[in-house]
Amino acid sequence: MQAVAEAAGVGKGTLFRRFGDRDGLLPALLGETEAAFQEAYASGPPPLGPGTPAAVRLVAFGSALVERTGADADLGAALGRQVIYGRRHGPETGRAFHRHISTLLRGAGIEADHDLLAHALLPFASFETADCLRKEHAVSTARLQAAWADLVRRVTRPGGAWPTRAPTGPRHRS
Repeated sequence: MQAVAEAAGVGKGTLFRRFGDRDGLLPALLGETEAAFQEAYASGPPPLGPGTPAAVRLVAFGSALVERTGADADLGAALGRQVIYGRRHGPETGRAFHRHISTLLRGAGIEADHDLLAHALLPFASFETADCLRKEHAVSTARLQAAWADLVRRVTRPGGAWPTRAPTGPRHRS
């Protein structure tokens, strides 16, 4: 906090009054570092930005998130790892990612609870999931991106791939 206060040209007490503590400051810094990425997916060139079908944009968005979680030089990723989960998804950045996924699901024309489905998809591209898969299971970024693309294709497939209710009849155990 002292180093940040000095760099900002304010007293340490000013930071504490404004942000409370380190865990209050980090989400604010994260939001600032995420501005360029938000600009890219909100209004940048395709396939991440507008001008491409929603399902293609959703693949690009998740792939970009997965890539960022593995990039050592990405300041947003470095800060994101320091912010506790609840605060990372509470500020505007976390809500913006969720809203974007929900909007793309709606735009892909699937009939679903877009909001809840976005909550189900977003953790796949999270630091926690990606880091665990990379470190404990030696999964590459390319493989994570391919799995994201496969997941999006399955979710957005026209007509749906699964029945809307559970099948009836005997279950087979393997």
